[in-house]
Amino acid sequence: MKFLIVVDMQVDFISGSLGSAHAAAIVPNVVEKVKAFDGKVIFTRDTHFEDYFQTQEGKKLPVLHCVKDTDGWQVCDELKPFVDAVVDKVTFGSVNLPKILMDCGEPIEEIALCGLCTDICVISNAMILKAAFPDVRIAVDANCCAGVTVESHQTALSAMKAVQIEVND
Repeated sequence: MKFLIVVDMQVDFISGSLGSAHAAAIVPNVVEKVKAFDGKVIFTRDTHFEDYFQTQEGKKLPVLHCVKDTDGWQVCDELKPFVDAVVDKVTFGSVNLPKILMDCGEPIEEIALCGLCTDICVISNAMILKAAFPDVRIAVDANCCAGVTVESHQTALSAMKAVQIEVND
C-alpha cells in the first residue's frame, strides 16, 4: 500500500497566527498532489490546548496556534474535501503514525510526505517513519512543503536526503 502523509495543512500555519506567504503558495500544489495520489491519504493536525503557554513548546514559541476545536486548528478549506483519516498530534512528530500505517493490514510499499513546516513537523514525521520503516521508500515533495524560512526549508531537505529520504523537486 502507498501512503501520503499530509502534514499540518492547517489554517493557523497558512493564514493564521503562524501563517506565511510561502505556506499559502504551496496549497494549490498540495491539493493537486492529494487529488492525483493513488493510495491512502492521512492528514496530521498539530493539536494544542489552552495550557499551551505552560508547555515547553509554548515557552520556546510563545504564539498561540492550533488550539483544538478552533478555526485555526482546522485543515484549510481547499483540502477539507479530501480529509478522510486524521492523526491529531501534540508534538512535532507523531509517534503513533508508524503503528497506524502498520495496522493497515497490507505491506507498505511507499510513504510520501508533504505539508508544513518542512523544518519542524515534516522532517520530524519523516525521520520517525524512516526509523520505523528503514527499507520502505520514503519521499518528500519539496514543491508541496514550506518551511519557517526558505533557508530552514532547504536545510531540512538536505538533512532528510542525508538519511536516505528521497526529496522530489
